[in-house]
Amino acid sequence: MNTAVITGGAGGMGLATAKLLGHDHRIVIADLGQDRIDDAVKELTGLGIAVSGVVCDVTDDQSVRDLLTAAAASGNRVRTVVHTAGVSPQMGKPDLIVRINALGTVNIARAFLPLAQEGDVLVNVASYAGHALPAILIPTRTFPLAETDPARFVRSLVRRAALVGRKQHAGFAYALSKAYVIWYSEQLAARFGARGARVVSVSPGSFETAMGRLEADHGAADLLKTAALKRFGKPEEIAAVLAFCANEAPGYLTGTDVLVDGGTRAGKRKGQRISA
Repeated sequence: MNTAVITGGAGGMGLATAKLLGHDHRIVIADLGQDRIDDAVKELTGLGIAVSGVVCDVTDDQSVRDLLTAAAASGNRVRTVVHTAGVSPQMGKPDLIVRINALGTVNIARAFLPLAQEGDVLVNVASYAGHALPAILIPTRTFPLAETDPARFVRSLVRRAALVGRKQHAGFAYALSKAYVIWYSEQLAARFGARGARVVSVSPGSFETAMGRLEADHGAADLLKTAALKRFGKPEEIAAVLAFCANEAPGYLTGTDVLVDGGTRAGKRKGQRISA
């Protein structure tokens, strides 16, 4: 049985995705807290899913390499990595947000790429926030530094985020970090493609997860005012998209982002046209 590694897999969309991929994959849950991992493993085991857990800090490249090594132990093929681990604006300072969301994605990709084979896939979780920024505010010329000079990359994005002032600093840093995930996933496509593997990013809008609830009073709920669907998404709904991207069926889907925002961007653009 092939293995699916799910970072941030102890709760929210990660756990919901594990329940779907667990039908035909051995699951390896990665998270920061052993207690959370134990609870997730117990729940998945109760559903008849073959699962194990590994404590992993995605900002630590060695920790990520150890995760992939453990997942591939005993000759198990890691066929997919679904990278849901991340933090929102209310969960940390701007530099921490950039390190976890952006550099964590780099560490995951670097560890998985040497193992990738024909038909394998990396699915990165980005965000609607990465689509919401005007292109002029996204420092794509700085983005390559994430691989060559991570410290300078973090400093650059944190300085850029400070342009909006202290109150919105973390929110802007979050949007920039997720814009990076979208950009980086596209850049990775050729590298993974050379091995017959795929890379896709998925951008959720406002979802009914612990992180989503934390952000509800800080802008997430306001997005529903212009969304086509006037509600938060369910974890199972985003998990269905993540699991689809991770499966073998969409074998020609790579180097692109899938926006799952309940029509938020569509509604925003409609409002802009009406205003114009």
